[in-house]
Amino acid sequence: MDTFSLDCRELQAYQPNRYPFLMIDHVDEVAPGQYARGYKNLTMNEWYFPVHFPDGPNMPGALQLEALAQMLTVAITTLPGLQGKVTHALQHTVRFRREVVPGERFEILAEVLSWKRGICKGKGTATVNGEVACEADMMITIPEILEQYLPRGKD
Repeated sequence: MDTFSLDCRELQAYQPNRYPFLMIDHVDEVAPGQYARGYKNLTMNEWYFPVHFPDGPNMPGALQLEALAQMLTVAITTLPGLQGKVTHALQHTVRFRREVVPGERFEILAEVLSWKRGICKGKGTATVNGEVACEADMMITIPEILEQYLPRGKD
């Protein structure tokens, strides 16, 4: 199986989010349809730290989950014919284990458990300094593929 990496510019061909909502800086390794692994470097320059929270800045849980979902998107959209496709969330179950603060590197691993009819079931784990920060069971879809399999109403 061929794997490859994506720098911050190359990543944008497979992940439709852009600043300030792109939660990935680099993809170290992706095996299309199987997994993607990369990171987000967190500095005080992140737009959310001044307000979340002024006396104890930390990365909002919703954005941690978004980073996991974006990495899962990369694991799918690197498959042949899916580059640039938009994904939507269907269901996520997330567990937060520790705060993530400025100066840390948010390491992200997203694994594809199944990919059928435009629906991806996956698992994501983010670590900081080798310690699990959050983990999630996720289900995302590429709507234009899923629509082909939905029942059609009688006209």
